[in-house]
Amino acid sequence: MEVALIPAVVEQKPLVARLFQLYAYDFSEVTGDDPGPAGLFRVPSIDRYWQETGWRPFLLEVDGACAGFVVVSGRSRLADGLDRWDMAEFFVLRRHRRAGVGMRAAVLAFEAFPGPWEVRQMARATAATAFWRKVIDRYTGGRFKEVTWDDARWRGPVQMFDSPP
Repeated sequence: MEVALIPAVVEQKPLVARLFQLYAYDFSEVTGDDPGPAGLFRVPSIDRYWQETGWRPFLLEVDGACAGFVVVSGRSRLADGLDRWDMAEFFVLRRHRRAGVGMRAAVLAFEAFPGPWEVRQMARATAATAFWRKVIDRYTGGRFKEVTWDDARWRGPVQMFDSPP
């Protein structure tokens, strides 16, 4: 099985937007959100991923087929002015979960962007927290710090570590 992160170009924005609907559906279990009258979930605008500096959107592929997406940000969401990589969004289609695809995709992202990282999970997203703890523990050999963030910017666990050059 070949797992790849392919930079998403602006022409692929409609594909990423459709995948975001699946992502929102998965998260509705945690957020309690329902789709609106048109059957679509309310999701944040993804335009910024191609319009603002610092965003790195990727399509996740397994054996050449679309399997999700990853969005990396070049700055902290928790502390202004702090240069570090942030795993802004991470989505793997259900059919590819528990097969090592998410682990491989995360490692590819960490290796592509060496330096300090923070990976955040919503407080109620216990499955996501378990996944990230396992991935980051394996990737760093246990050399990471986890804090519980609780302020207006974020509420939930955050793992912090360095990805080697």
